[in-house]
Amino acid sequence: MGNGRKVGSDEGVLRIHQTIARDLGTAILTGQYKPGDLFEGEIEASERLGVSRTAYREAVRILIARGMIESRPKAGTRVLPRSRWNVLDPEMLAWMFAGEPDPDFIRDLFELRGVIEPAAAEFAARRRTDDQLTAMEQALDDMGRYGLSTPEGRDADQRFHRAILAATRNDALSALASSVGAAVGWTTKFKHRKKLLPRDPLPDHRAVYQAIAARDTAAARASMAELLRLALADMDIAINEPGG
Repeated sequence: MGNGRKVGSDEGVLRIHQTIARDLGTAILTGQYKPGDLFEGEIEASERLGVSRTAYREAVRILIARGMIESRPKAGTRVLPRSRWNVLDPEMLAWMFAGEPDPDFIRDLFELRGVIEPAAAEFAARRRTDDQLTAMEQALDDMGRYGLSTPEGRDADQRFHRAILAATRNDALSALASSVGAAVGWTTKFKHRKKLLPRDPLPDHRAVYQAIAARDTAAARASMAELLRLALADMDIAINEPGG
């Protein structure tokens, strides 16, 4: 199976195998390849794309590592069910949000964040250090200085949320920082792409910061939950039960 799409050349910063992986991954995410579909052979694919077999092979390895495909001798390379995909991988999130992400997936991200981040804010209020509090304050200052419509502002937003996870002083929660940070960044960028003048979320972030600074665990949890509720509402996506 092939969609005849040539590897893009608009992002020269990407190495060729990363570009191939992005294009193939995006094709899977948008349904051009469906679970169970068989990829064409390595020789055919590399010739169609105009790349070396080595570059194509490395791209396939990237997709295998993200659980999107599997490759077996004599059986070929096949797309795996969505339940096997590592949907929290930061690079896969970038592929998803490059186009029009599924509203159900955005809901899924916010449900996950709703489980993790209010609890993380509560732990941070109990355990944070002065240096970690300073990191949060600096991130907020940069959010206000640059605004979330800019890459610098979105980076500051991610730093704020990562600082809270770090302040939990829980290695398992801290390990989620890159995935949560990527989710924050891409959902914020998507919101600004959809709305010219979205609501300013800085006061919501400051409320979380103030609760953590005051070591008010209940307020930290509640203010983070409210931040997430408002952020999802900004996207005009309601949390509804699947199938409801």
